Amino acid sequence: MSVVSNAARAAAMIAAKTDLKPVVGMVLGSGLGSFADSVEGAVRFSFADLPGFPVSTVSSHKGELVIGRIAGQPVAVLSGRAHYYEHGEAAIMKTPIEVLKLIGCRAVILTNAAGGLHLEVGPGELMLITDHINFTGSNPLVGELGDERFVGMSQAYDVRLQTLFREAAAAEGIKLHSGVYVWFTGPSFETPAEIRAAKILGGDAVGMSTVPEVILARYMGLEVAAVSTVTNPAAGLTDQELSHEEVKEAAPKGAEKLRRILPRVIKGYGAAYGAKA
Repeated sequence: MSVVSNAARAAAMIAAKTDLKPVVGMVLGSGLGSFADSVEGAVRFSFADLPGFPVSTVSSHKGELVIGRIAGQPVAVLSGRAHYYEHGEAAIMKTPIEVLKLIGCRAVILTNAAGGLHLEVGPGELMLITDHINFTGSNPLVGELGDERFVGMSQAYDVRLQTLFREAAAAEGIKLHSGVYVWFTGPSFETPAEIRAAKILGGDAVGMSTVPEVILARYMGLEVAAVSTVTNPAAGLTDQELSHEEVKEAAPKGAEKLRRILPRVIKGYGAAYGAKA
């Protein structure tokens, strides 16, 4: 007797309530949760009601899957995520990412709030992630079987999606930085020495999410783009101690810019794959 996975059960629950086949999935980080309110014809599912979906304990993460359309294109939006530091599991987002694949998504766009490693990139500015450094030593594919677990990461971030983001930002007159994201586990913020190390290694921003989801998405054959909202200078770059309240206050500044960019990216990607408006 075969065992039906949580992802398959969740995908079946979604299919029972909507015929829409999303082309793009999104994971909304701190400050961008309200973007899900712009989804047209929305069908909503609480994470708590979907098998295998983790419930976030972070105040700024709603924990809801929204299916509908943005810029005429079918999308699936994860409003919030669970983090490694909440559960001690690098693969905590495996089921949600797998569900995006099962319901039809070809690509996933990830967003987050991050600390900046360069003072010239101030709070509220956006950084397109072009590569990452896994500073944690953890990997969400530990325990997976088969040769598929040996996922190539030399092109983890899709070049075509990066082009769409740059074109969308230019069209909106928004400055879009690009750089390398460094994943720390959290929940404590990094030390000044860790930030110095991250800069020496080539990092441009640091945060507590996203990298596990990128690895999972690539494992499942999804194309990936990711954007950080820089919410604060990282530890040691100023005399100010870091706090989550500072992150929550600054994140909406970048979120407002992303709200203008994302519909253009989604429309462009959907058009490229023949999604009907």
